[in-house]
Amino acid sequence: MSDPNPTTPPLLTRDSVIAAHKLIEPYIHKTPVLTNTTISRLASTPRTAAELEGTEWAGNSHTPARPVMRLWFKCENLQRVGAFKARGAFHAIEKLKQTPGWLEGGGKEKGVVTHSSGNHAQALSLAAQVNAIPAYIVMPSIATPPKVAATRGYGARVTFSGSTSTEREAVTAEVIASTGAVLIPPYDHPDIICGQGTAGLELQDQVSSALSSSPNPPYSYSSLTSSTSTQGNNSRPRRLNAIITPCGGGGLLSGTALSASGLDPPIRVFGSEPSFQGADDCTRAYNSHPTDAKRIETVKSLTIGDGLRTPVGKLPWSIIYERKLVSGMYSVTEAQIKSALRLVYERMKLVVEPSAVVPLAVCLYNEDFRALVEKEAGEEGWDIGVIFTGGNIDLAKLGELLDDA
Repeated sequence: MSDPNPTTPPLLTRDSVIAAHKLIEPYIHKTPVLTNTTISRLASTPRTAAELEGTEWAGNSHTPARPVMRLWFKCENLQRVGAFKARGAFHAIEKLKQTPGWLEGGGKEKGVVTHSSGNHAQALSLAAQVNAIPAYIVMPSIATPPKVAATRGYGARVTFSGSTSTEREAVTAEVIASTGAVLIPPYDHPDIICGQGTAGLELQDQVSSALSSSPNPPYSYSSLTSSTSTQGNNSRPRRLNAIITPCGGGGLLSGTALSASGLDPPIRVFGSEPSFQGADDCTRAYNSHPTDAKRIETVKSLTIGDGLRTPVGKLPWSIIYERKLVSGMYSVTEAQIKSALRLVYERMKLVVEPSAVVPLAVCLYNEDFRALVEKEAGEEGWDIGVIFTGGNIDLAKLGELLDDA
């Protein structure tokens, strides 16, 4: 791995993500892409006045959006360690092994270190274990017990810290001082970003293949709308129109944006966050007035989307906002996340964690996003890739989450 805090990061492109994919392909799963007509139909159905009651879109002045969405779900909950984070961790380790002098200087014996609420912790622990490298993991004391147990199960040495990124980083610095381990950041590094972006790369190829090779694509226009138009069947695109991912530190979102960059016609990329207790830092910064747009560096939220409690990183922000590779940021409430979670369990029979369904919640409930799809896509609609980021959930609390939905 290159310098964990590069002062001048290389200009990352789609080719950077393609190169990362070639490097990690032997170590990761090519996770499946699933469709669900019922969920796509729900996303394509206008919300009622009663459903909008109590939201910012309530009232006679708002006309419910009428988008047409064909959703394609990239199931990274079926990835190694149960989350997309395996991609970035394996890429970082592979790049570290190529770093001149690292092996000769005893780097393999000194190990690697990171701070994480769970999924990156497990991912780095596995990647280190596969390569016989010691792993030191700093986890917040409020991390879910299953994620702590899984991290230790991969042989990592766990140290606990406070829940904010500042507190995690302080403890991580202490571990580095005592061990000499190399920091593998959870999101704010070129190697991590490119590794995470391989999920978006695969998603694009898998959907293009499904649309181009199948005489009976999973979705028909008429199955999602009551319109009698046949336009959707006759002129369907042969690839995705858009991808939406969750955003915590921004590694996956920025990597996905890179994976879709430079394409013609373009694939639009969007980010999603919980709004609870300010967890929507990237959304607020992105949507602020251009003269005021600035990365928010501190977040302290106990959203149920525990993987999204961190502020967006400096390098991801530069890709998301400064390079304009992300087309929009949207947020949803805790209730909307729970509702989307229940829908996935009931209709798709998949084990996913709350963070993973935030993009789906945006497609279902955020009227600003839904109105944009209606405006941009018209009656034809969009094929939208939704990345389910992980499935590491505390089963003891699952019933409580679903009961509240």
